[in-house]
Amino acid sequence: MDCHVAGFGHHDGLKIFGELKIGEKVELRHEPDNPHDPYAVAIYYGETKIGYVPADKNSELFMFLYYGHDDIFESFINMVDDSAHPERQFRICVRIKDGR
Repeated sequence: MDCHVAGFGHHDGLKIFGELKIGEKVELRHEPDNPHDPYAVAIYYGETKIGYVPADKNSELFMFLYYGHDDIFESFINMVDDSAHPERQFRICVRIKDGR
């Protein structure tokens, strides 16, 4: 899956903007108590929340995370465009790990 980082301008990503580079790993965390979206999947760089997986792409991913299968995914930044609108400056890629 490939998606932009939704809500980037509303979280702490701006504080670490210079650290966010292509290939940097990010972590996905489900937020079942999120008041705006019960399927919310937050994106973290270290301990800093940088935004969310967009709502139109998060429901299946949320279910895997909710049931404890977060270890099957690897997620990383795959696009940086500092000239774009904050909602479109970063994209992430989420892949299922090759367990072979």
